[in-house]
Amino acid sequence: MDKFAGFSGKMDGDTPIPSAFFSELMPHIDHLGELKVTLFAIWFLSQQEGKLRSMRFNHFLTDQALMVGLNQSKEYLIESLEKACQRASLLVYQAENTTFEEAIFFINTPKGRAALQALQKGVWSQDDQDQAVMSTTTQRPNIFKLYEDNIGPLTPLMAETLEETEQIYPQDWIEQAIQIAVENNVRRWRYVEAILKSWKERGRDEKNRRDAEKDPRRFIDDEFGQFIQH
Repeated sequence: MDKFAGFSGKMDGDTPIPSAFFSELMPHIDHLGELKVTLFAIWFLSQQEGKLRSMRFNHFLTDQALMVGLNQSKEYLIESLEKACQRASLLVYQAENTTFEEAIFFINTPKGRAALQALQKGVWSQDDQDQAVMSTTTQRPNIFKLYEDNIGPLTPLMAETLEETEQIYPQDWIEQAIQIAVENNVRRWRYVEAILKSWKERGRDEKNRRDAEKDPRRFIDDEFGQFIQH
């Protein structure tokens, strides 16, 4: 058995877990994979920005630490998610004529339930109704899919930001920056933007690209290092 070296830094509650998880949910979970995907979803959604927070199947599948805990098995991941959805700790929206792997997942909270109802009615909405989130069935450029698969749900304002980013930076830069964000478990657009800005100001050649693939943390500097928990 590999021994845990211990937590580093302050236990400052960056990932809040509802007390009901321990008193009402955990005692009934008898499937280890279900427990892992539920905790992962709570952590993942706590890292997102904005009022509307959701997950896609790919968010679970592409997280290396989670998949190690699930024996690198896609089938076990699906089984675990189905268990969590059957228990309703996770809520799932699966559009007609789509697969489970195309579904959208929420934590069963008031906001998650409201978002699910909005999807079922064909409309995404913010809590304050100030803007609708773009339909998940709309055809989008690749950068939009990259954002949704790795960072979070797409709002009209975020879509404008992505379009502007696409005009400034090459597509491969954007893809690499998002990959670094995912590998460092910092799924925030501000972090991706900081990487892109750093490359633009300091240069990014083929060697830098290879170094980033081998060791993404080499590119953490004062601009966005604050988002990494060592």
